Amino acid sequence: MERTKTCLRMNVPNVKMFAEKLTRKNIKVDYQEHSWGTIAKFYDPDGNLCAFKDSKKFEEQISDIKRMDQSKLNR
Repeated sequence: MERTKTCLRMNVPNVKMFAEKLTRKNIKVDYQEHSWGTIAKFYDPDGNLCAFKDSKKFEEQISDIKRMDQSKLNR
């Protein structure tokens, strides 16, 4: 099986809600909760890999990176 090289990821406020909506429409969803955030992967009708990721965790990660970058500049 060929490995998927790209994924269209959309940050959303409630991954579980969006995953449940897809499941109700008989779309297979790979829902995962991790320490770094929640993600739900699925394929669109054209076979493209797509994913929802929780926007809150994403924003926290971006803020952390910005703080680290700023602290490096202040050294």
